[in-house]
Amino acid sequence: MTEQLSMFGREPSRELSPGAVLLPQFALADEAGLLAGVRAVTEQAAFRHMQTPGGFRMSVAMSNCGALGWVTDRAGYRYEARDPETGDLWPPMPTSLRELARLAAAHAGYEGFDPDACLVNRYEPGARMTLHQDKNERDFDAPIVSVSLGLPATFLFGGLARSDRPVRVALTHGDVVVWGGPSRLRFHGVMPLAEGEHPRLGRIRVNLTFRKAG
Repeated sequence: MTEQLSMFGREPSRELSPGAVLLPQFALADEAGLLAGVRAVTEQAAFRHMQTPGGFRMSVAMSNCGALGWVTDRAGYRYEARDPETGDLWPPMPTSLRELARLAAAHAGYEGFDPDACLVNRYEPGARMTLHQDKNERDFDAPIVSVSLGLPATFLFGGLARSDRPVRVALTHGDVVVWGGPSRLRFHGVMPLAEGEHPRLGRIRVNLTFRKAG
């Protein structure tokens, strides 16, 4: 993999905390495949602004692919096998997305990662994600793999308590963050997206979050 990094002119990986790694531009090796996969998913399961259990509309628009999809509404946060808007199964996870998640996890030290859920988030300028933990999964042995596409963003990577001061991590198109092990339940979020225009995606950022949920 070090040779592959050199071929694509990537920066070396960077440890954010024990068990958490930033892989700069790791997703660019199959950029076209990833973008085609995202389009295929969102053509079947359109982006929508979900509602929190408290009744607030989320600023980030969401879709899902894989055997399970993460949803939120008045009934709470959870995974469902079917799109609650249509009753259909979520679209299958495209091979390009699954393989990227597996490769990134392995490069970060998590061999054998086999995600069954991919949450697809669309950020427009001003959209944000408040600090939260990923804890709706059945167990926490598998890592989280998060892929950034489009406009740059500031990722907030906190501690195991909400009150812990988060580190600010600049993410650009193609960057991947993987966290698991002792960092699996760290709080994390995204600061409000700044205005901008990406040459491939336009005025948006797309984030893919892969999990082993079931």
